[in-house]
Amino acid sequence: MKENNDRLGITLMILTSFVFALQDGISRYLAENYSILTVVMLRYWFFAAFVITLSASRGGGIARVARSGQPLLQIFRGVLLASEICVMIAAFVLLGLIESHAVFAIYPLLIAALSGPVLGEHVGWRRWSAIGIGLVGVLVVLRPGLRVFAPEALVPFLAALMFALYGLLTRRAARTDSAETSFFYTGVAGAVAITLVGPFFWEPMQGWVDWAWMATLCLTGVTGHFLLIKTYEVAEASLVQPFSYFQLVFVTLIALGIFDERLDPLTALGGGLILGAGIYTILRTARAARGGRKRERRMAAWRI
Repeated sequence: MKENNDRLGITLMILTSFVFALQDGISRYLAENYSILTVVMLRYWFFAAFVITLSASRGGGIARVARSGQPLLQIFRGVLLASEICVMIAAFVLLGLIESHAVFAIYPLLIAALSGPVLGEHVGWRRWSAIGIGLVGVLVVLRPGLRVFAPEALVPFLAALMFALYGLLTRRAARTDSAETSFFYTGVAGAVAITLVGPFFWEPMQGWVDWAWMATLCLTGVTGHFLLIKTYEVAEASLVQPFSYFQLVFVTLIALGIFDERLDPLTALGGGLILGAGIYTILRTARAARGGRKRERRMAAWRI
């Protein structure tokens, strides 16, 4: 049995958060100058090539990795994530990195809220309270009634909802399929879907500088997923997941330093409410899961 290394896991999660924040900054820069579908399509071509190469190197090759007990669910997952990425990058362009991520941070709360109807899990009053606090935080960030409300302010909320559904479907797929099978469909199904529409919006990169940023975006995508896999290999998800919120910190620094965005007090307050509620929900879910495992062990011991 492999021993956990909590300190290394936390370090890797913080590093993963930095890589994903860098990826978001590059995505915003490229999407301001080129079609979002062009940017996402190129990124997914590289991602799919990486996934296929990795799968081919495993025992049994691509045929074994691609074998799924629920292929339609896996394909839908992949298409959903590719769509969510497009929506989130659109939010970066419309609202900026800070407000987009402040709202997107609600996705763990949406996962908790949707886990009942999607997975049949029980959601207690404490987590429903946290969900309510998180929604208040979203309202504080968006401030309807205090300023002219723009419909595009709901774009990052839509992205969070899509990502929450993707996370729940990933958990559902994990009941029958391995992680490497889910990873394969994430890359390949997403690449196929974006390729069906992306060429109609193709805009060629202008100059080697933008091509260099595009290459960096592709590398950060693969590096981020690799680091995330390593993180979960050395530490429990319940321990390291709260540290994924460092991405909001790194994104804010990038937005302030490079894109000249502003962090106003109400956005900070709303983001703080969402972060606090999200971290509580993650910890509460982990505690409930540990309690369930303990009860199962006691029942198994009683049967013996």
